[in-house]
Amino acid sequence: MAEPEGLVRARLHSEPLAAVSHRLLASWHRSQRYGVSLDEVAPVFSGTYDGESLFYRCGREVLDGLRDTLANEPVSMMLTDADGLVLDRVSADRELLAALDRVHLAPGFSYAEDQTGTNGLALALADRVPAVVKADEHYSLSLAGYTCAAAPVLDPLTGRVEGCVNLTTWSQSSSDLLLALAQSAAGNTSAMMLARSQGQQPRPAPRGEVFRVETAHSGTGSGIVDDLSPAWRSALGSATSALADHGSVLMVGEAGSGRATVLARALRTSRPRGRILSAGAPAARDVEAWLDLWTPELPKPDTAVVIRDVDRLPARAADTLAELLRRAGAGVPVTVTASNYDDVPHALAGLLRTVVELPSLRHRADDIAPLALHLAGRVRGRAVRLTTAAERALREYAWPGNVAELATVMHRAAIRADVIGIEHLPPEVLSHTTHRLTRIETFERDEMIRVLSQPGITMNDAAEELGMSRATIYRKRDRYGITLRS
Repeated sequence: MAEPEGLVRARLHSEPLAAVSHRLLASWHRSQRYGVSLDEVAPVFSGTYDGESLFYRCGREVLDGLRDTLANEPVSMMLTDADGLVLDRVSADRELLAALDRVHLAPGFSYAEDQTGTNGLALALADRVPAVVKADEHYSLSLAGYTCAAAPVLDPLTGRVEGCVNLTTWSQSSSDLLLALAQSAAGNTSAMMLARSQGQQPRPAPRGEVFRVETAHSGTGSGIVDDLSPAWRSALGSATSALADHGSVLMVGEAGSGRATVLARALRTSRPRGRILSAGAPAARDVEAWLDLWTPELPKPDTAVVIRDVDRLPARAADTLAELLRRAGAGVPVTVTASNYDDVPHALAGLLRTVVELPSLRHRADDIAPLALHLAGRVRGRAVRLTTAAERALREYAWPGNVAELATVMHRAAIRADVIGIEHLPPEVLSHTTHRLTRIETFERDEMIRVLSQPGITMNDAAEELGMSRATIYRKRDRYGITLRS
């Protein structure tokens, strides 16, 4: 009889099983399920990556500075993408670099958990928190001669994991300083990305609405516009049918596009008197408390589940939740959202039988005006109107943040007026430019939009207020993609 998952590796570990951390043991479990060899690593080589991305450019700059600090230390500093692909590696220690080459811990190779088993960078990416893996804590014995400390780098605007900073040295070296350096480098990379992103504000950590219980009387899905586009109705119909057939749906699409709303509406249609557990991916520090919330709730009668952004779930959270759902049985409908199917954690993917795609808002232009009116009316407490120019501007905007961005725009507009015109819309909605603006250019664009959007303004009036000639206004209007039409 085969040994239980994880015990094969634990038997070879120098410490008793009870001394192995839950986090490390969970990673060993996953490594064994992936079929990773205990004896040697054989990572996949792809060699392709985006060397022009903001993450790569900032990360490489941070590593270059760190290399000068550690010039006399046997440490290799690496940058990986979110899938564990090693993008870059710097070190002044030739002996260490040669040894790392022998285990393929080098640019172009993937060191993800499903490729090489438990290691520092793979664990940091899987759990979305810093990790240290020392000596024989590695799943593959061929890595026992190394200690790896890694910290994930989060996009400061979206919260998505962009990759990680990984520091590797010989196993007999101290790991405490190594982890601190990795965390510092990851934080500096994220801060540099923010500074170079036109001064935008970072995305707040997901707290407060990570987990909630909706009853039939608490309004889940209520108040949502019914007369939306065929694409919306098709996604809703497919989700409702899948729930009736077998009770599981994966809704894929861009974040903020309304994926969870479709699922909540489908669940309410199929289970009008049921309870809906609606949960988002927790911050890494909240995983234990988040998992504890599920245990008493799942067994309750007439329960259904919406899990948002499962592609952001730390690996152990996904594994544990999948096991809780299996124990709850087929009577609990499971619906989840993700950006795409490939990013769904393996443990949860096995519970899902139907995949439904919801197009982004920019591909559902007919939904923009009714959603805008609904969202604004909810803020205002009464019906509102859009001017023709405002409705046209909303339809022509690309909405990179989807419905979530539309909700923010309409909230700010609705607190100012019952009739929303272009003067109530933010500059980015009224400007369509493909090149990145400097802060001075952004200020100039915003000031032009403020003046040009005033009701009844003439071009002569605008030229006088802006201190520009009419020809300059026309030229800069085209440069900034300002489209203000009555």
